[in-house]
Amino acid sequence: MKDNQKDNPISSAKRFRKKVNNEPTVEELCSGVRSGRRSMLAKAITLIESNADHHYKKAQELLQQILPFSGNSVRIGITGVPGAGKSTFIDSFGMYLCKKGIKVAVLAVDPSSSLSGGSILGDKTRMEQLARTELAFIRPSPTGGKLGGVHRKTKESIALCEAAGYEVIIVETVGVGQSEVMVRDMVDFFILLVLTGAGDELQGMKKGIMELADAIVVNKADGINEASARKTRDEYNQILHFLQPSTPGWETRAHLCSSLYHKGVEEIWRMIDQFTHQTRQSGVFADRRSQQTKDWLHALITDQLLIQFYGHEKIKEYLPQLERAVVAGDQTVPSAVEDLFSYFYDRK
Repeated sequence: MKDNQKDNPISSAKRFRKKVNNEPTVEELCSGVRSGRRSMLAKAITLIESNADHHYKKAQELLQQILPFSGNSVRIGITGVPGAGKSTFIDSFGMYLCKKGIKVAVLAVDPSSSLSGGSILGDKTRMEQLARTELAFIRPSPTGGKLGGVHRKTKESIALCEAAGYEVIIVETVGVGQSEVMVRDMVDFFILLVLTGAGDELQGMKKGIMELADAIVVNKADGINEASARKTRDEYNQILHFLQPSTPGWETRAHLCSSLYHKGVEEIWRMIDQFTHQTRQSGVFADRRSQQTKDWLHALITDQLLIQFYGHEKIKEYLPQLERAVVAGDQTVPSAVEDLFSYFYDRK
């Protein structure tokens, strides 16, 4: 019987198709994620990041199954100017947590080329110690050209990492544009990493970004930079005194850190632990999570509307014509929009 199956071309074809399309099922992914297998977690995130239509339903089924197991983490956002040492800080901070037995996931969002759509996925080489640690998971995610540099699936990736048992989720932003605002809306605690010598930097620092932070960390506070770092910390604290705090009931302060020499890392974790305890007691923590869930809902509604609108056959047919008409001045922009929605709702 086995020999007949082996010689049967139909059986061979089935085995070949199964081997080519060897994607794990939703149940296998859910089980693998829940058991903390990093390889299955990576496959699960790849699934939800996929823009392929046939992956969408499968991704939603997976999310539905793992959501009851998510939410049990502290979510930390980290941003900073280029050169502030974000990756070195995360490497040092993450290693400190792992040595305490805390599982850490890092979702590092990379810039995508506006021309090629490619991305520089070098986070694992920039976080060398953390990448080799069993208790850590690092996932570089291309932004796909999304405004602000934050991948639209980061929220789902956070949920998957939580279901896999990661107790601290760190989201690193590219530090430009709207990315800080978007990450602020999906984390509990937000850190702004800055450099010493704040004089010129304070002039260019947007007030809005400082108001997003729950803590400002002056990095590279070591050696000949230490005195300058203390001065920078004091300057930031003077300014923070006059700004609206990001979290009700919490005073945002500037702190010193040397990621290279692992100085100040323990104090920063104690501060985050204090923040979590305080905001859980006051109800602010739960309120923020509830608002983030609502924001997630509305963001997905917007995404789905855009996908359905631009994927509509009549929109794909008539949009280029209306673009040419608007550019040529033969039609106004409002009337072109009205026509497009008429096509979308099949009124024409």
